[in-house]
Amino acid sequence: MTVHVDVMDIMSKLKAAEESFAVATVVRTVSVTAAKAGAKGVIRPDGTIVAGWIGGGCARAAVLKAARQALADGQPRLVSIQPEDLLADQGLKGGQERDGATFFVNGCPSKGSMDIFIEPVLPKPALVILGASPVALALAALGRQFGYHVDLAAPHADLTVIPDADRVTDGFAPPPPEQSRRYVVVSTQGRGDRAALEAALSMETYYCGFVGSRRKFATLTEAIRQADPGMNEERARRLGGVKAPAGLDIGAIAPDEIALSILAEIVAVRRGRQRAELDSHTQDANREE
Repeated sequence: MTVHVDVMDIMSKLKAAEESFAVATVVRTVSVTAAKAGAKGVIRPDGTIVAGWIGGGCARAAVLKAARQALADGQPRLVSIQPEDLLADQGLKGGQERDGATFFVNGCPSKGSMDIFIEPVLPKPALVILGASPVALALAALGRQFGYHVDLAAPHADLTVIPDADRVTDGFAPPPPEQSRRYVVVSTQGRGDRAALEAALSMETYYCGFVGSRRKFATLTEAIRQADPGMNEERARRLGGVKAPAGLDIGAIAPDEIALSILAEIVAVRRGRQRAELDSHTQDANREE
């Protein structure tokens, strides 16, 4: 198997498993460099190169740093690695950005230059909706428009229309865990509230919201606690972390408006988490340097 085929095979497998990774492609080289134009590397979020070749130590640190940043914020990067004297001739220093490229110093004796394009490949964020209420149906359609992989779970007897979802499950059983964490919304609104909430508590989530009043949620919470007096710490944490009522306070009344407020809240949580991860990766990279 050639290196190119190996890279393509690994990329296909990672996509099928809905795992995040970055593809680093050498787009230009000048003088002597270990890797040549067209060389590719597949990089995991932890900085592991799982396939391909992007050069030796002179390029590796800069590429891995940029790959971690790209995976954290979802934006591609162009990295230019050049000898210090060439950067100085352009009025640049290592770590500076100009015209969409980030420049790094090549300290190797070869004194070669490399331009490397880094593209993040991210799975769709998973939005799980439990319920067949008007808000649930509106949220499913809106989530699909914004690029979420939407799983809607509800008894088929409760569905009056075919949901606009990637997958529809009969009942409240959680969908298969292609991703370890998801954005989950319980929107049963009187039809299986507790069963749906119990299903939500069985999942690892980045966000869990309940569509309903604080009073209704408090009543459900008390019933769940009474039925499980020895509730373990993880389950208690998940129950305490449910946002009720779900959504930002925008004065929403109609189902479409409530769905919009919920998706806006999910976007805020998701982007906030990405910013935190980017800050963490940046700090880690700085410590490595």
